[in-house]
Amino acid sequence: MIDWARVSDLRDEVGADDFGEIIEIFLDEVGETIAELRGGADPASLEAPLHFLKGSALNLGFAEFSRMCQQGEAAAAAGQGNTIDLNAIIDGYDRSVAAFTAGVVERFSG
Repeated sequence: MIDWARVSDLRDEVGADDFGEIIEIFLDEVGETIAELRGGADPASLEAPLHFLKGSALNLGFAEFSRMCQQGEAAAAAGQGNTIDLNAIIDGYDRSVAAFTAGVVERFSG
């Protein structure tokens, strides 16, 4: 679900202090887009938000969630936005955040 090697690399690249800030920015920005999707979205306009979510998720190691967004983005680009299971994508985000939060505490606190 989480690419912990990517998370560790990012933390090493930016340092422990800035890592916390990056997590906060990620959760704020991605959370806003997820909130928009939770409110319902026009299937014809899903390509751009799913592209944003895919890239953001990949940068922070949310591998499974990124794959889900990539599949949705491809479907939207092919004009098949009505086939995208937004509830599954949103659930994937929620599960990823929970796993990430628990894992960060376990791996990097102390």
